[in-house]
Amino acid sequence: MNRSCRYQAILFDMDNTLLKSTIDFPRIKRDVFAQVTEAGLLPASFPIHEHTIATLIESARSTDGFTVEHEAAVWDTVVAGEREGMVGAELESHVPEVLERLRERVRLSVLTNNAREAAIDALERTGIASYFDHIAGREQMTALKPSPSGIAHIMSRYPDIHPEQWLSVGDSWIDGKAAQSGGIAFLAYNARIEELKRRQIPFVGHIRSMHELFDFL
Repeated sequence: MNRSCRYQAILFDMDNTLLKSTIDFPRIKRDVFAQVTEAGLLPASFPIHEHTIATLIESARSTDGFTVEHEAAVWDTVVAGEREGMVGAELESHVPEVLERLRERVRLSVLTNNAREAAIDALERTGIASYFDHIAGREQMTALKPSPSGIAHIMSRYPDIHPEQWLSVGDSWIDGKAAQSGGIAFLAYNARIEELKRRQIPFVGHIRSMHELFDFL
């Protein structure tokens, strides 16, 4: 490993960072919202536009009426949408050659809110799973991103790498928030910068191509 790098480990989001996601996240969120409102868990006036699927589910879970049956139902909806969207998903541009260069210099991991098995299947199908030391999905988290629990899980596997030596790369504010709360740097990839600023999430830079990642190492 090249110790001259600013960072010793990089943690990637998967959808719309490594893979061009065809998962219809807005539709899944609407479907989940319909479930939890019909069940009387959240009001119809709930500000869904301020939430991701993960934070919507966390909000429903925090209510007194949320049951094991509700948990199973909302995740069945999410999993069905993920499976549909994973079919035929392709890599973001330049990902294989960038990972090939990176793996000789830094530790590489993936952290996704998707199910780990589905993530591994997608990464293996696209030929990049072998580049990563560790792939973590929602089963490895106590709470989904924007919670930092997944970051803590992955970092615990590398006790020799300090927080300031980690870099998170992702496309969404939830990736940035998880990085911020987990005490590591965040590099935005094709992200909505106005959303990061509105939510006061710091980022070390914003890249439009994976090749630009090397400018931050």
